[in-house]
Amino acid sequence: MAEHQVTVEKTIRTLLEGKKYQTLKDILETMNPSDLAAIFDELDEERIPLLFRLLPKELAAEAFAELEPEAQELLIRGFSDTELRELINELYVDDAADLVEEMPANVVKRILAQADPEMRSEINQILRFPENSAGSIMTTEYVSLRPAMTVSEAITRIRRTGVDKETIYTCYVTENRRLLGTVSVKDLLLTENDDTPVLQIMDSHVISVSTLTDQEEVAQMLSKYNFLALPVVDTGGLMVGIITFDDAMDVMEEEVTEDIEKMAAILPSEKPYLRSNAWELFLHRIPWLMLLMVSATFTGMIITGFESALAAQVVLTAFIPMLMDTGGNSGSQASVTIIRAMSLGELEFPDLPRVIWKEIQTAFLCGVALSALCFVKIMLIDRLLLGNTDITALTAFVVCFTMAVTVLIAKLVGCTLPMAAKKLGFDPAVMASPFITTIVDALSLLVYFGIASALLFS
Repeated sequence: MAEHQVTVEKTIRTLLEGKKYQTLKDILETMNPSDLAAIFDELDEERIPLLFRLLPKELAAEAFAELEPEAQELLIRGFSDTELRELINELYVDDAADLVEEMPANVVKRILAQADPEMRSEINQILRFPENSAGSIMTTEYVSLRPAMTVSEAITRIRRTGVDKETIYTCYVTENRRLLGTVSVKDLLLTENDDTPVLQIMDSHVISVSTLTDQEEVAQMLSKYNFLALPVVDTGGLMVGIITFDDAMDVMEEEVTEDIEKMAAILPSEKPYLRSNAWELFLHRIPWLMLLMVSATFTGMIITGFESALAAQVVLTAFIPMLMDTGGNSGSQASVTIIRAMSLGELEFPDLPRVIWKEIQTAFLCGVALSALCFVKIMLIDRLLLGNTDITALTAFVVCFTMAVTVLIAKLVGCTLPMAAKKLGFDPAVMASPFITTIVDALSLLVYFGIASALLFS
């Protein structure tokens, strides 16, 4: 697929250089809007407007909606008022609202000035809802049917109004904007009697979301129920829009990307990597790095506090990295598993006791297996093969026992912190690898030196 994209891109560049515009237009008309957007993003800025003007109106609008904000702004600044008006009229309302959110104030003012009053009103309606809510990602363009309509009348209405709707497969039966049920085009087409009222064939058991429902929850519902679209109702129970599956996919991608960045101790960024300069990457990474560096001071203080013990048993120092790494890895495994389960809606805070018990069992099995392997490794490799005679069986036991306890502590920390964070209203992803590793490092050192002091220095 990537090779095909590169070949198409090279062909387009060659045709542009040769000014073969008709051939270029014929090729572009056969392409998918997403593929067009990918090619636009790779072109030189001065060539984008020329290529864009070769597209048919409808395809141009669909490709425009897929472009990065920088390319969209470049095109808008080069459009005449007439071109901008035609483009906006071709956009779906949710895409137009996204465009307004991304653009600078002077560009937004021009966009709204060229939008017709109805489009402007619908854009403003969407923008009033909180960010990341269902209302902020919905579209107000859906097919609405009345319950008293016959099948024949419903099909006629779909033909008349469906051309401007984002999806027509699922239609919504409403009365005075109150949602009564849903009916699919398949149901309408397969109903033998054209005079059958829509009320008789609609599904009155409707699953809907509120305008204030979190967008991530909406995406999970669409995935769970395999819906193509989900109706959105306001606080008064009146239908105001729908959220389509493609919008939910965008939300899921955005949320996963944000969680991955937080789990890697990076402030979330909306820009693609190749469009971010070194300074922007620095600003997103340095705050957490500074915080984690300062927090690592605690591990230094712990080592300093047991300096005299380490001087008496220098061999203990060699095993500190292994214990800290094992603890950090164990905590990260637990935290990532729990965060994923919570994001999929599999876990809630009341499940914490069951989670803790399950992690204790897992930690016991992991701790025993790791400790046994570690004991064999210390006695065979460190003592016999490497000839480190300072290592005794008791020293190996201290290290292995510490490892088992460290794994248990790490698993407990890794499973409880994300759930506690969500309960307190924080993003669980913040409590992932780097943060948990820092905590477990300090705890593993305390356990290590505590056990060593009790068994080796008593």
